[in-house]
Amino acid sequence: MKIAVIGGGWAGLAAAVRATQRGHQVELFEMAEHWGGRARSVAAPEVGLLDNGQHILIGAYRRTLDLMRTVGVDPQAVLHRLPLELRYPDGRGLRMTSGPAWWGLLRAVLGCRGWSTSDRLALLRVAGGWAARGFRCAPDLTVDALCRGLPPAVRELLIDPLCVAALNTPADAASGRVWLRVLHDALLGETGSADLLLPRAGLSDVLPTHAARWLQSQGANLHLGHRVQHLQRADAGWIVQGIRHDRVILACTAAEAARLTSAIAADWSRRAQALTYEPIITVYVQCPGARLPAPMMALVEGNEAPAQFVFDHGALGGEVGRFAFVISGARRWVDRGLNETGHAVLKQAQAAFAAGNWPATPRVLRVLSEKRATFRCTPQLERPGAVVAPSLVAAGDYVDGPYPATLEGAVLSAEAAVTLSLAI
Repeated sequence: MKIAVIGGGWAGLAAAVRATQRGHQVELFEMAEHWGGRARSVAAPEVGLLDNGQHILIGAYRRTLDLMRTVGVDPQAVLHRLPLELRYPDGRGLRMTSGPAWWGLLRAVLGCRGWSTSDRLALLRVAGGWAARGFRCAPDLTVDALCRGLPPAVRELLIDPLCVAALNTPADAASGRVWLRVLHDALLGETGSADLLLPRAGLSDVLPTHAARWLQSQGANLHLGHRVQHLQRADAGWIVQGIRHDRVILACTAAEAARLTSAIAADWSRRAQALTYEPIITVYVQCPGARLPAPMMALVEGNEAPAQFVFDHGALGGEVGRFAFVISGARRWVDRGLNETGHAVLKQAQAAFAAGNWPATPRVLRVLSEKRATFRCTPQLERPGAVVAPSLVAAGDYVDGPYPATLEGAVLSAEAAVTLSLAI
């Protein structure tokens, strides 16, 4: 079949690769001048390439890792694997060991610095209840409601940072059902499912650039800087940019997909358009010669302390002395302005690490904001389904499914879209 894929982010690239593997003729359209969507490298004047946001993969991202291998990327070469660790600058935190994730978590909880015995027992009791219920809960519960009764120290060091990292939605608004599904797959999956996979290379070199090259080598037609203006029904297919295609996979943003489908599938378009979003801000900080005790460290968020995590690029094969401070669920900091956010992160960094291994005065290098980084993952959210109309399906991390907006969610939805497009 002749298949048009609209959108060249991770979902669009995954859909194009999987459709090509099945022997179909693929034409890929991307409105921007680059591949990768919201997970890519960007050129920063006088700095070089920076990722538009610091991303984390985990060992449970099986389909993403398989896609990387398909297009010629060795995950071991571009990703730094380490057991899940939440280490704080003051020495508190927990670290999982290798082996089955549930056993590693149990040992981490029992050995966590900064928790009392009653804190540990409370978490084990609540987590045991989640497991006994099959990691399921009522659809209207938030993570905050799900975790009521947990001690403040457990919330501060574990629940709240993991929730905002996984769902990019604060715990008081985040879906408890989705949160439990993420925990289930990470903790009860194969050995290594909960491991952190931190990019050693720029995000474009982790997948997008290689996927585009692979597609070209397989004869796919690729179009950058090419916005599809409308879709027109043609017999059993669709006309895209004047050419008839047997199937169309919408892998663009939800807003762009809503625009293209407003006259084709009004209800689907309404759901896509109604999604709300949470931003992510990444503050790049330079401090020549500085190193952190670990490649990734957790930070305590506060009213004047925006970041929840910091990444040491020098420990990941990048420039020594360069750090990425990540602010998930960053809506209020976007409202306060990027300059003020950068200054607040700098104060947070100096307070957290000044007594440690900072041989020079840190400075803000760049502040990058992705205002629509992910959809706001709230309870009972109505996400649009994969099937839009006959011969027209959608792919993307926002499409209805069990996961929040993640790279793995984007890839899974793309693979499902390819299968669906051939069946309808």
